[in-house]
Amino acid sequence: MKALICGAGIAGLTLAWHLERAGWEVELVERAAAFRDGGYMIDFYGPGYQVARRMGLLPRLLDVRYPVVEVGYVDRRGRRTSGLTLPSGLEDIMSLLRGDLARVIADEVRAPITYGAGVESFDQHAEGVSIRLTDGTSREADLLVGADGARSRVRELAFGDVAPRFLGHHVAAFTLRDARLSEQIGTRYQMLTEPGVMAGAYALRDDRLSLLLLRREPDPALPGDPVAALRRGFGERGWILPEVLARCPGPPELYYDLVTQVEMERWHAGRVALVGDACQAVSLFAGQGASMAMAGAWILADELTADGDLPGALIRYQERMAPSIAEVQRFGRRFIQWMAPSHRWRIAARDVMLRLAALPGVDRLFVNSLSPGGHRVISGRSHVLESVRED
Repeated sequence: MKALICGAGIAGLTLAWHLERAGWEVELVERAAAFRDGGYMIDFYGPGYQVARRMGLLPRLLDVRYPVVEVGYVDRRGRRTSGLTLPSGLEDIMSLLRGDLARVIADEVRAPITYGAGVESFDQHAEGVSIRLTDGTSREADLLVGADGARSRVRELAFGDVAPRFLGHHVAAFTLRDARLSEQIGTRYQMLTEPGVMAGAYALRDDRLSLLLLRREPDPALPGDPVAALRRGFGERGWILPEVLARCPGPPELYYDLVTQVEMERWHAGRVALVGDACQAVSLFAGQGASMAMAGAWILADELTADGDLPGALIRYQERMAPSIAEVQRFGRRFIQWMAPSHRWRIAARDVMLRLAALPGVDRLFVNSLSPGGHRVISGRSHVLESVRED
């Protein structure tokens, strides 16, 4: 069996890893010109963590993880207003750069990756799928998988125009090198929040600093000049923002996008299947995108290699994964007012809650409460957490 996977991100690479070890012939195509190292800091836990353990990736991930000792909020002068010291000994959770996670997976994938190409068109027939790529070449495969993100071209070709659900916010992320600022921020994830905006910073290795900027915006149109838009929205808000925005790079070093979710009734059509954000984007607010992408890829591979029944495998894959995705998406929509409060009274209430959460014995319960149920239950024939632990 041969699979062409469109998208060499976390979902596509994880699927390739599993399929090639099951004896499939696998090829990936990626529209970016080179491997994408960018991205923001993520909390990696739940089913994705267990899939990574099953793949033998945990030693590498432990090498690239970042210690986060506190999540804290500051005002325009950089003064701490509230925060939560993270309890030591949290199991099955680590802080990673999204690009570092993808790199660790990519280093273990043997399948060839063609960069600078995507799917132009395809034609399904009884024997498989004939695929035309944007570089003018063609491929034949038994299965075409769209792992090409929330703006999936494969999804568009297979299902028509499926508009992602816009959650009313724009997000941006970039890194810069500055030894002084990196030391100043340190191993605390620091955030400035005001009604409608959130700016977060965290120190990286090699004197770098990672920035994440979130802005409430009812207009889903991307700005023509994202750097100028960030300077207008954040440049007068104090803290370290005027300094870092003066050095903000443009795309592609600057990641700028809409915060969206993708909701679909079907994730497959004939010999075409979707995985990751192409069909199950949960949004930045849910905080489990990478984890659920790895879980979805693992379940899809598990079903595809079970009994050779391709149509049945795609049906079972969605049946097992969709309920948890819906639950995590609901959590993400509820979490908006916590991560990006729309009113000052919500910010004040959050600060009070964090001060209460800092009381002895309460901190661990509070951290555990900030997790959607998606890492607990993935329904169907095989529970993800139980399955990976049994191997």
